[in-house]
Amino acid sequence: MLITPEALGDLLRSDDPPVVLDVRWRLGGPPGEVEYAVGHVPGAVYVSLDDELAGHGDPTDGRHPLPEPAAFEAAARRWGVRPGRLVVAYDDTGNQAAARAWWLLRWAGHEQVRLLDGGLGAWRAAGGELSTEPATPAPGDLRVRPGAVPVVGPDELQPYAGVLLDARAGERYRGEAEPVDPVAGHIPGAVSLPTVGNLDAEGRFLPAEVLRERFEAAGVTSGSPVAAYCGSGVTAAHELAALAIAGFDGALYPGSWSQWSNLGLPVEVGDGTTDERPGPA
Repeated sequence: MLITPEALGDLLRSDDPPVVLDVRWRLGGPPGEVEYAVGHVPGAVYVSLDDELAGHGDPTDGRHPLPEPAAFEAAARRWGVRPGRLVVAYDDTGNQAAARAWWLLRWAGHEQVRLLDGGLGAWRAAGGELSTEPATPAPGDLRVRPGAVPVVGPDELQPYAGVLLDARAGERYRGEAEPVDPVAGHIPGAVSLPTVGNLDAEGRFLPAEVLRERFEAAGVTSGSPVAAYCGSGVTAAHELAALAIAGFDGALYPGSWSQWSNLGLPVEVGDGTTDERPGPA
């Protein structure tokens, strides 16, 4: 699930180093490839979240729909991913982007994937060196088998049979601000649990027992369904990573609010007041 900078350093010096993915990305830019060129974990491959970790479609598909399996397979092979070979993903935002790669690889059937806890900041704090040389790994041969972890769609959320977590900032959940999508608010019945609350001040995941208490306070229980969404299915993967650390299995709503708000479906605002104004059809 997680790997420390020290453990990653040891593996990189071993005879069987892992595939390392640099997944730096921010909503609205700048492109993470610019930062990658300035310095990255030695041997890390730059991954474009917009181009390799998402598909492209109509607004009703969401801003970051799941990539087509064949396209994702080609990307993973470019990174050098092979069955049984460990993959480590990181970014510089507490793994809130890298978790998308972590989740997609698991969705594709590749279980040997970890997140670098604390990301690039932790790597540097531990004395890890940075490289400016672009990585050119030998092509991998991963065969993508989609569906290894669960997803949910709009039909299953009207209403959802379990606990639905909204991973966005609280002001977006309450409908006080919406910088990207056409309608402000949240999916009826969803519980606000922003992903920033999964991390400590250094961007590392909180201990498992603390995360478990956080999710249980939101109504999550063992054996009951839990799903997560965000703006476009990126940081919701981070919520699922935190759930996994805490010992819970969860499902992702890939379309997230960017899809829901374009489908003309009901929304709630504030602490759960129904807003009858539909989003765009």
